[in-house]
Amino acid sequence: MQVLQVQLEIRPDPAEVGRARSWARSRLAGSGIGADEPLAETLILLVSELVTNAVVHTGCPAVLRLLLTGAREDASGAPTGTVRLEVADASTRPPAPRHANGDETGGRGLELVDGLADRWGWDPEGMGKRIWCEVDRCAAGAAGRAVAYGVDATAEFAYGVV
Repeated sequence: MQVLQVQLEIRPDPAEVGRARSWARSRLAGSGIGADEPLAETLILLVSELVTNAVVHTGCPAVLRLLLTGAREDASGAPTGTVRLEVADASTRPPAPRHANGDETGGRGLELVDGLADRWGWDPEGMGKRIWCEVDRCAAGAAGRAVAYGVDATAEFAYGVV
Protein backbone atom coordinates (compact mmCIF):
# COMPACT_ATOMS: atom_id res chain seq x y z
CA MET A 1 0.00 0.00 0.00
CA GLN A 2 1.30 3.40 -0.97
CA VAL A 3 1.33 6.13 1.73
CA LEU A 4 2.19 9.79 1.24
CA GLN A 5 2.64 11.79 4.43
CA VAL A 6 3.41 15.51 4.59
CA GLN A 7 3.21 17.91 7.52
CA LEU A 8 3.14 21.61 8.30
CA GLU A 9 4.02 23.31 11.58
CA ILE A 10 1.32 25.72 12.74
CA ARG A 11 1.88 28.71 15.02
CA PRO A 12 -0.84 29.55 17.58
CA ASP A 13 -2.16 32.39 15.43
CA PRO A 14 -5.55 32.49 13.67
CA ALA A 15 -3.80 33.73 10.49
CA GLU A 16 -2.27 30.25 10.25
CA VAL A 17 -5.63 28.81 9.18
CA GLY A 18 -5.38 30.45 5.75
CA ARG A 19 -1.78 29.33 5.38
CA ALA A 20 -2.80 25.75 6.29
CA ARG A 21 -5.57 25.80 3.65
CA SER A 22 -3.18 27.03 0.94
CA TRP A 23 -0.59 24.45 1.92
CA ALA A 24 -3.19 21.64 1.90
CA ARG A 25 -4.55 22.74 -1.51
CA SER A 26 -1.08 22.55 -3.05
CA ARG A 27 -0.36 19.15 -1.48
CA LEU A 28 -3.69 17.75 -2.62
CA ALA A 29 -3.11 19.03 -6.16
CA GLY A 30 0.33 17.45 -6.12
CA SER A 31 -1.25 14.12 -5.25
CA GLY A 32 -3.78 14.29 -8.07
CA ILE A 33 -6.78 15.71 -6.19
CA GLY A 34 -7.77 18.80 -8.17
CA ALA A 35 -8.79 22.01 -6.38
CA ASP A 36 -12.15 21.97 -8.15
CA GLU A 37 -13.03 18.43 -7.06
CA PRO A 38 -15.69 18.13 -4.35
CA LEU A 39 -13.31 15.87 -2.40
CA ALA A 40 -10.76 18.70 -2.26
CA GLU A 41 -13.42 21.16 -1.07
CA THR A 42 -14.40 18.77 1.72
CA LEU A 43 -10.79 18.22 2.77
CA ILE A 44 -10.00 21.96 2.79
CA LEU A 45 -13.02 22.61 4.99
CA LEU A 46 -11.86 19.87 7.37
CA VAL A 47 -8.36 21.40 7.47
CA SER A 48 -9.94 24.76 8.32
CA GLU A 49 -11.98 23.34 11.17
CA LEU A 50 -9.23 21.24 12.75
CA VAL A 51 -6.55 23.93 12.50
CA THR A 52 -8.92 26.63 13.75
CA ASN A 53 -9.81 24.54 16.78
CA ALA A 54 -6.12 23.97 17.53
CA VAL A 55 -5.03 27.61 17.30
CA VAL A 56 -8.09 29.09 19.01
CA HIS A 57 -8.62 26.60 21.82
CA THR A 58 -5.08 25.54 22.77
CA GLY A 59 -2.84 28.56 22.34
CA CYS A 60 -0.08 26.06 21.49
CA PRO A 61 1.86 25.38 18.30
CA ALA A 62 0.46 22.45 16.34
CA VAL A 63 1.37 20.16 13.46
CA LEU A 64 -0.99 19.50 10.54
CA ARG A 65 -0.41 16.16 8.84
CA LEU A 66 -1.90 14.99 5.57
CA LEU A 67 -1.72 11.26 4.83
CA LEU A 68 -2.91 9.76 1.55
CA THR A 69 -3.08 5.98 1.35
CA GLY A 70 -3.65 3.65 -1.58
CA ALA A 71 -3.67 5.81 -4.69
CA ARG A 72 -4.92 2.89 -6.82
CA GLU A 73 -7.94 2.90 -9.07
CA ASP A 74 -10.90 0.57 -8.77
CA ALA A 75 -12.51 -1.31 -11.70
CA SER A 76 -14.36 1.84 -12.80
CA GLY A 77 -11.15 3.90 -12.87
CA ALA A 78 -12.04 5.87 -9.75
CA PRO A 79 -9.24 6.42 -7.23
CA THR A 80 -9.43 4.42 -4.04
CA GLY A 81 -7.87 4.89 -0.64
CA THR A 82 -8.22 7.19 2.31
CA VAL A 83 -7.17 10.74 3.02
CA ARG A 84 -6.36 11.30 6.69
CA LEU A 85 -5.92 14.71 8.29
CA GLU A 86 -4.33 15.02 11.71
CA VAL A 87 -3.66 18.01 13.92
CA ALA A 88 -1.36 17.36 16.87
CA ASP A 89 -0.94 19.92 19.64
CA ALA A 90 0.57 20.15 23.12
CA SER A 91 -2.75 20.47 24.96
CA THR A 92 -3.99 17.44 26.88
CA ARG A 93 -7.55 18.79 26.93
CA PRO A 94 -9.75 16.52 24.76
CA PRO A 95 -11.93 18.01 22.04
CA ALA A 96 -15.35 18.97 23.35
CA PRO A 97 -18.06 18.83 20.67
CA ARG A 98 -20.70 21.49 21.23
CA HIS A 99 -23.99 22.32 19.63
CA ALA A 100 -24.44 25.93 18.53
CA ASN A 101 -27.87 27.47 18.74
CA GLY A 102 -29.31 30.07 16.40
CA ASP A 103 -27.02 33.04 15.91
CA GLU A 104 -24.06 31.71 17.89
CA THR A 105 -20.85 32.20 15.93
CA GLY A 106 -18.96 29.23 17.40
CA GLY A 107 -19.57 25.66 18.38
CA ARG A 108 -20.13 24.11 14.96
CA GLY A 109 -16.61 22.96 14.09
CA LEU A 110 -16.66 19.40 15.36
CA GLU A 111 -20.26 18.97 14.16
CA LEU A 112 -19.01 19.81 10.67
CA VAL A 113 -16.10 17.39 11.05
CA ASP A 114 -18.51 14.68 12.17
CA GLY A 115 -20.80 15.33 9.20
CA LEU A 116 -18.08 15.61 6.56
CA ALA A 117 -15.60 12.91 7.54
CA ASP A 118 -16.14 9.18 7.28
CA ARG A 119 -14.43 8.78 10.66
CA TRP A 120 -12.89 11.07 13.23
CA GLY A 121 -11.50 10.89 16.73
CA TRP A 122 -8.59 11.80 18.91
CA ASP A 123 -5.70 10.06 20.63
CA PRO A 124 -3.08 11.08 23.18
CA GLU A 125 0.20 11.93 21.47
CA GLY A 126 3.32 12.59 23.53
CA MET A 127 2.49 15.30 26.04
CA GLY A 128 -0.58 16.40 24.06
CA LYS A 129 -3.13 14.96 21.65
CA ARG A 130 -3.84 14.27 18.00
CA ILE A 131 -7.25 14.97 16.49
CA TRP A 132 -7.79 13.14 13.22
CA CYS A 133 -10.39 12.57 10.53
CA GLU A 134 -10.52 10.37 7.47
CA VAL A 135 -12.34 10.65 4.15
CA ASP A 136 -12.56 7.64 1.84
CA ARG A 137 -11.80 8.69 -1.71
CA CYS A 138 -14.48 6.51 -3.32
CA ALA A 139 -17.10 6.43 -0.55
CA ALA A 140 -20.63 6.93 -1.80
CA GLY A 141 -21.58 10.52 -1.15
CA ALA A 142 -18.11 11.58 0.03
CA ALA A 143 -17.46 13.65 -3.04
CA GLY A 144 -20.31 16.07 -2.47
CA ARG A 145 -20.38 16.53 1.29
CA ALA A 146 -19.06 20.11 1.43
CA VAL A 147 -21.38 21.07 -1.41
CA ALA A 148 -24.32 19.42 0.39
CA TYR A 149 -23.54 21.55 3.45
CA GLY A 150 -23.73 24.62 1.23
CA VAL A 151 -20.10 25.50 1.86
CA ASP A 152 -17.61 26.89 -0.64
CA ALA A 153 -14.44 25.46 0.86
CA THR A 154 -12.26 27.41 -1.58
CA ALA A 155 -13.36 30.72 -0.05
CA GLU A 156 -11.26 32.45 2.56
CA PHE A 157 -13.03 32.36 5.90
CA ALA A 158 -12.89 34.83 8.75
CA TYR A 159 -13.23 32.58 11.77
CA GLY A 160 -14.36 33.39 15.22
CA VAL A 161 -14.18 30.76 17.92
CA VAL A 162 -15.07 27.36 16.50
